[in-house]
Amino acid sequence: MKGILYIISTPIGNLKDITLRALEVLKTVDYILCEDTRVTGKLLHHYEISKKLVSFNDFSEEAKTPVVIKGLLSGQVVALVSDAGTPLISDPGYKLVRECIHQGIAIESIPGPSSVITALTVSGLPPDKFTFVSYLPKKDVKRKSFLEDLKKGREIVKSTIIIFESPYRLIKSLEDIKQIFGDIEIVVCRELTKMHEEIKSAKVSQVIEYFLQSALKGEFIILF
Repeated sequence: MKGILYIISTPIGNLKDITLRALEVLKTVDYILCEDTRVTGKLLHHYEISKKLVSFNDFSEEAKTPVVIKGLLSGQVVALVSDAGTPLISDPGYKLVRECIHQGIAIESIPGPSSVITALTVSGLPPDKFTFVSYLPKKDVKRKSFLEDLKKGREIVKSTIIIFESPYRLIKSLEDIKQIFGDIEIVVCRELTKMHEEIKSAKVSQVIEYFLQSALKGEFIILF
């Protein structure tokens, strides 16, 4: 009998933001696939759960997927989690899920926290249609070209755009957004659900000025 792959959402900051069902399943699986065993280890320790953790990230997914599939085909029950939020959303797991589907292995998603949806709900921007593009390209030319394409697409389908960004590229990305979209109203969320949560809503130029005077730490989400 084939096993089951559980895709389990975990807190994006506050450890209390995990569902009862997620905790129940984590206690019953054979082992847990996770991006960083140290991060997931802290979550499990907090809830007094002892399980084998297997590192499964962007660098190891392709090599480890066949091994995981073999175990699932033999009846193992496996959980897939990311460091924070819902697995596969800008995190590893897509190739594994696709192979499970090809092999006829059952997949169950345990819904829960998502930084994308959390940011959208507090942004004050239209939530009925949104476009999530993950991280912008790192190189300047590619980033600007990507934003140009995004602008063209938005002219066809009006939607709220959601972007992940690192503190190292936040200012450059905001400057490029201002250049291509104009000095529009945007929202920047930082460290959602954490102690230093911050939500800044203003013109792009004002947001740039604000963050130039701030310590750029944590995870950022840009919406406009």
